[in-house]
Amino acid sequence: MSSREVVVLSVGGVRFVTRASTLQQFPESRLARMVSDDDQEFKLVNGEFFVDRDGALFSYIMDFLRTLQVSLPTDFSDYQRLQREAEFYGLYPLANLLSQEHLLKPRLEILEVRFSLQEMQAFFRIFGSCSTTIEALAEQITVFTGQQSGQGWNSPFASQKPLVPLPLERPSHHDMVFLCGTEYSAGDQFVARYVSIKPDKRKLINGTNVLGLLLDTLLKDGFRLISTRTVPSEEKAECYTFERMKRAAGLAIMVNQTPGSSGVAQARRSQVQKGK
Repeated sequence: MSSREVVVLSVGGVRFVTRASTLQQFPESRLARMVSDDDQEFKLVNGEFFVDRDGALFSYIMDFLRTLQVSLPTDFSDYQRLQREAEFYGLYPLANLLSQEHLLKPRLEILEVRFSLQEMQAFFRIFGSCSTTIEALAEQITVFTGQQSGQGWNSPFASQKPLVPLPLERPSHHDMVFLCGTEYSAGDQFVARYVSIKPDKRKLINGTNVLGLLLDTLLKDGFRLISTRTVPSEEKAECYTFERMKRAAGLAIMVNQTPGSSGVAQARRSQVQKGK
C-alpha cells in the first residue's frame, strides 16, 4: 500500500489511521476534500492532518465511514454534539440520521416471569414488552413429554419411554406458557414433562430447578432483576420482573454512485437489525 493510500489524522490529539478511500465515501464532504488538498483548514503537520475537533466523537464518524451504519453504545447521549460534528465535516446523510434521535436511542425492555407450584406440576408464564425477545426465548425453551409406569417426580431418565417435544403455548406474540412435572394418566401411568433451555443441554422435571435455570439464562442475556412479588391468587404465583436496555436498530446508509452525478454520493436510509 502506497503512502498516498494511507491517511493519518490527529483529531483533538487522538490519532487515526485509515485509507484515503474511506474518507472519500462522500465526495462532497470536507474529509474527501481534505484528502484532495481542496480544504485549506486542515493542515498537514509532519505527515498528519491536524483537525481541531473532538477526537472521541470522531471515532463514531470513522466507524460510520467504514461501515455506513450508525451504531452507538447503549449509554450514548451526545446526539446533538455528534450531529454538529457530522455537519462540520459535511457528512449530511449522517447528520440527518442523527437528527432522528428517537430511532437511535435504546429503549427499556420489560420481561415478567410467573411461576407457581400445584401438586407435582410447575406452571410458567413469561410476558415480555418486546415480541422479538419472546420469539427468541421460545426457540431456546423446549418441553418434552413421555409416559412412565408406577413412578413419579424423581424417576430415573433411563426408565422413560422416548420423549416427544411439545409446542409451547403462545397466547399472544408477547407471552408464552409451559409446565413441567408429572401428572397421573391412567392406572399407574404418569405423564412426565421435562424442560430444556438452550444452551444448557439438561432436561429438567423439577419446577424449582427449571425456574433457577430460566432466571440464570435471563441474567446472562443482559436482563436485570428489579422486583419479586407473590401474586394474590389461588396459585400463589411468584412473579419475577426483569428489565434491560435493548439496543435500537442501527440505521444504514446505502451509497450509490451514478453516471453523470458529478461524483456526488446518493444516500437512502434503511434499517438493519443490530442484535439484542
